Parts: sequence; structure tokens; C-alpha cells
Amino acid sequence: MKVYILPIALQVIGILVIIAEIFIPSLGLLTLIALGIFAYSLTLVFTTISTFAGMVFTGLDIVLLPIIIVIGIKILAKSPLSLKQELSKKNGVVSQKQESEALINQTGVAVTNLRPAGMAMINFQRMDVVTDGEYVDKETPIVVTGISGNQIIVEKNK
Repeated sequence: MKVYILPIALQVIGILVIIAEIFIPSLGLLTLIALGIFAYSLTLVFTTISTFAGMVFTGLDIVLLPIIIVIGIKILAKSPLSLKQELSKKNGVVSQKQESEALINQTGVAVTNLRPAGMAMINFQRMDVVTDGEYVDKETPIVVTGISGNQIIVEKNK
């Protein structure tokens, strides 16, 4: 029974090295080490125990290693070690200031010439604004007609 201990220990070490490869990028170095450990373990099984035991170990490696790799990658995707961060409203990320929607129908004055982009004073705040392609002279009264993404769309106040 003690003959099985070293090959089983090597198999476990090989699996741990593969798990480490998933979490620690080593450019394949840890994968090569794991393959060497598995090869040595299988060599020990085939030469010291029996061919049948070697086939059992090989079969288990063929079945279990892909499962372990897939599970490891799924765990990595959800772990804090991954660099993936999802930007969503649920996490408090907004693409524009929430008070921007309140600017619709507000009036102001063009601080610079709007050709079509420029600066305007709306509610005593200097803001970057854009027109729908219309040229608006400096000091012209304007009204906010919409918000598109991070753009405040204005036109001449009639």
C-alpha cells in the first residue's frame, strides 16, 4: 500500500501546481513543471505498481484535469484576483451626472461662440455644451433641449 503514496502525492502536487498556474501567470513555466510531475508520477505507477494502475491513473488524469482547469478558470473569473470589473448602475457607476437631466428646458447664455461646441452659463455654472450644428454667437440666450450621453444639447432661445 505504501507504493501508492508517492505517485498519489505527486498527482496532488501536480494538481496544486496547475491551480497555481491559473492564479499566477508564469508564461507556462508552472504548466511545464506540472506536466513533469504528472509524467514522473505516471512513470512510477507504470514501473513500480502495474500497468492496470497506470491506466487508472492516466484515465483519472484525463477526466479530472480538464474539470479542475474549468472550475479554476470559473473561480478566477469571480475572484478578486481577476482584473475584470463590471461597470454598472448596480455598482453606482453612471455615465453622466444625475443632475444633468434636470437641465432640460433650463435657460442660459453662451459664454463663447458655439460652433457647434463651446461654453455656456446655465444656472450660474459654466458648462460645455453643443448645438445641433447651428452656429450661436457669444452672449446669445440659449435653452437646453436635451442630454445625449455626456453632451448637453442647446439651441438659441427664441
